[in-house]
Amino acid sequence: MYSDILLSIDLGHLETQGKAVEAAVQYAKTFGSRLHVITVVPDYGMTIVGSFFPKEHEAQALKKTNEALHAWVGKSIPADIPVQHIVGHGTIYREILRYAEKTNCDLIVMASHRPELEDYLLGPNAARVVRHATCSVLVVRA
Repeated sequence: MYSDILLSIDLGHLETQGKAVEAAVQYAKTFGSRLHVITVVPDYGMTIVGSFFPKEHEAQALKKTNEALHAWVGKSIPADIPVQHIVGHGTIYREILRYAEKTNCDLIVMASHRPELEDYLLGPNAARVVRHATCSVLVVRA
C-alpha cells in the first residue's frame, strides 16, 4: 500500500518523536517500504539576521545535522529497512512537502505536540503539511 514513507524528525526534540518513529517503522515493515527520514535546518528568515553569523556557519550546521541524523537513524531504525537520509534547509513545512513530492512518497509520518496558543494563531508545521500535502499524512500525538 505504501512504498515510500517520509518520516519527519525534529532532532532538537527527540523525546517527542518516539510514537511517530514506531508507527513509521511498523508501516515500513508491514508494506516493505523505503523510509525517507528528513530533518530540517531552519533558515534565518531575514538576510540581516544571517549577517550576524560567520559565513561558514550555515554549511557547518548542515554538516553537523547530517551527521546527527545518520547517528540517530543508526540507533533508531532497524537495519533491514532501506533508509534515505535527508537534511532540508529552509521553512520546515515547505521542505517536508518539497521532499515528499521529490521522493514520490505516498505517506508522510510526523509527530505533533499539544497545540499552544501561538499554534492556533500561526498554525503548527503539522497542520500546514496536512493542508497542503498531495499524499496521505499520519500525525502522531507525542
